[in-house]
Amino acid sequence: MNPSTRLPGTTEIEREIKRRMELGEFFAVCYADLDHFKEYNDRYSYNDGDRVIYLLSRILHDVVRGMIGKQGFVGHIGGDDFIFVLPIESIGPVCSEILDVFDTLVPYQYNEQDRRAGYYFGKDRRGQLHRVPLMTLSIGVVTNQHRRFAHPAQVSELATEMKSYAKTQAGSVFVVDRRHDRDQGDEGSGDEA
Repeated sequence: MNPSTRLPGTTEIEREIKRRMELGEFFAVCYADLDHFKEYNDRYSYNDGDRVIYLLSRILHDVVRGMIGKQGFVGHIGGDDFIFVLPIESIGPVCSEILDVFDTLVPYQYNEQDRRAGYYFGKDRRGQLHRVPLMTLSIGVVTNQHRRFAHPAQVSELATEMKSYAKTQAGSVFVVDRRHDRDQGDEGSGDEA
């Protein structure tokens, strides 16, 4: 259990993924991560950052539970990293609702000037000023629809890849890994969207 969000931690996340694998049903593992969170902490404070993490935990929990009940699972890896697990048919509706709620609420975590502008100025690693947009949310999704997972660590690795890909896109987004196992006829085209 993560002490700051009261959500299941890494051990429980791994156990849930393993349980779903053993059931043999189709499922999705979604890795959610904040964009521009470090810059937010630098400009505001770690306490404000903790409030944003807690807000995200509530959004994930409330949307997943509200839309699919006990078919969903939400866990907190640590920091601004979260995992949620759901049936594959729920990916679009649940992820879209999470992003909509997040994009509605997160601007209110900024002061009025930054919120109205939609950005603020921060310093990069070399001390140069640059525009920092308001935080967005990236979600990378992997499923067992087109590939078999051998173990939970493989699922985590692929979800991390997809989260990294999502972070290259502008704004709050979710991307679903549509690659196939090589032995299923598709040579792993890497079709991600």
